Amino acid sequence: MTKQRLYLYDTTLRDGQQTAGVQFSVPEKIEIAQALDGIGIDYIEGGWPGANPTDSDFFDARPQTRATFTAFGMTKRAGRSAGNDDVLAGVMNANTPAVCLVGKTHDFHVTAALGITLDENLENIRASVAHMVAQGREALFDAEHFFDGYKANPDYTLQCCQAAHKAGARWIVLCDTNGGTLPAEIAQIVGAVIAAGIPGDHLGIHCHDDTGNAVAGSLAAIEAGVRQVQGTLNGLGERCGNANLISLIPTLLLKDPYASTLETGISAEALAGLTKLSRKLDDILNRVPLRSAPYVGASAFTHKAGLHASAILKDPSTYEHIDPAVVGNTRLIPMSNQAGQSNLRARLKSMGIEVARDNPALPRILNLIKEREDQGYAYDGAQASFELLARAELGQLPQFFEVKRYKVTVERRKNRYDKMISISEAVVVVKVAGQKMLSVSESMDDQGHDRGPVNALSKALSKDLGPYQSYIDDMKLVDFRVRITQGGTEAVTRVIIDSEDGAGRRWSTVGVSPNIVDASFEALLDAMIWKLLRDGAQPA
Repeated sequence: MTKQRLYLYDTTLRDGQQTAGVQFSVPEKIEIAQALDGIGIDYIEGGWPGANPTDSDFFDARPQTRATFTAFGMTKRAGRSAGNDDVLAGVMNANTPAVCLVGKTHDFHVTAALGITLDENLENIRASVAHMVAQGREALFDAEHFFDGYKANPDYTLQCCQAAHKAGARWIVLCDTNGGTLPAEIAQIVGAVIAAGIPGDHLGIHCHDDTGNAVAGSLAAIEAGVRQVQGTLNGLGERCGNANLISLIPTLLLKDPYASTLETGISAEALAGLTKLSRKLDDILNRVPLRSAPYVGASAFTHKAGLHASAILKDPSTYEHIDPAVVGNTRLIPMSNQAGQSNLRARLKSMGIEVARDNPALPRILNLIKEREDQGYAYDGAQASFELLARAELGQLPQFFEVKRYKVTVERRKNRYDKMISISEAVVVVKVAGQKMLSVSESMDDQGHDRGPVNALSKALSKDLGPYQSYIDDMKLVDFRVRITQGGTEAVTRVIIDSEDGAGRRWSTVGVSPNIVDASFEALLDAMIWKLLRDGAQPA
């Protein structure tokens, strides 16, 4: 059976930028656009030219892409021609091969929000699409509030879509703008649109996630016949976000009926880079990746229960719906005080360590985990620290260097602008190959902002490690979490640190102490030792 083509349309740079707290710079937009083009997205919507200086500058500097670059705008205003509408002209002047214009299709919005007649709105849609087509652009029409409008007045909503279609629009995009339409309703209404004479290979779907159904709604529309799906990376978007392409793409490529009946521009090789792409966006936004994200989250293939881990060790398909490597993710068997030997052996095997069932180190490791978790440690969220603990008990942990002492001071003082500021300074002394090395670092960043005592410690510890320096130069601290595990005078602080290297690899380490600086330093030290171990560094 010949597969039908499904086109993927990304609106991260436009709709995704409407997320509260998100504002992309021009270089960031270029970086994201190139990443989208690299995985095989068909359409990249770059923003609204003329709506703000950043979007205008981006279209001037946009990269050359295989994907069809698209400018976004709105249909012409009533009372003027399409050629004389300055807002529409700003969009057309971006000179993109495709243009997507949003227009009203809900009669209530036409009369109440725009304050024009229903016939005037139909003419605005028709004339705007005809103008795009006459200028040689691929025309897309975003039917705003389409599903709400259809439920209120199906005849008028269909007239809006047919006006765009007859004027030459390549795509009529059905928008669940409020995100309140459920998947079964979407499927039914899409079927009605196709029955009314607009073929599915000219229809797109654009869902918002206000009921948590944006991905499900998009899939329902695809099953009903639409052949373009719109969404954003990591589900960015206004309010609750848009349909998440990071979830949609692997579902379409790996799950039936989609995988057997549809084809996209995403190759198996590109699919294996999906986790890296998701985390790249989080890195640009300075956000911590969502651990529970489908397919790409750190917990997506994590198996904590002993029963699950035992089955996974025999056959991963018992508790995994796909091989995590297909989307660039990894399997994780976490360790905790609930762990049994099945978990432990499975986790050791995933680290490349084969241990016989009767190895006497196994019960020692389990007992040590339980003792340390009773003290406040948590190894299910700090797998790198667990690996170091296990290797130490198995006699497989080399000593790369020794920390002789460290000190952190925090000073509160006035700067040259007579403003009170805090500044931290850290001193770390390590012994490498018999030689002591002293490093000093402050907590100020390049912009003159104080990043705190832990930042100063991290910079000092990684400042000079002699023969190991090349291994740690690309390390950075990406998340820092603190929890007080007991109350009152017996309070104990647990610190979990997430680190990342230049290859995009992430790992977590834990430290526990009544003193937050000591706990932080322990986690930092584990992070560095794990990096040396994984990169194959040899003891000096």
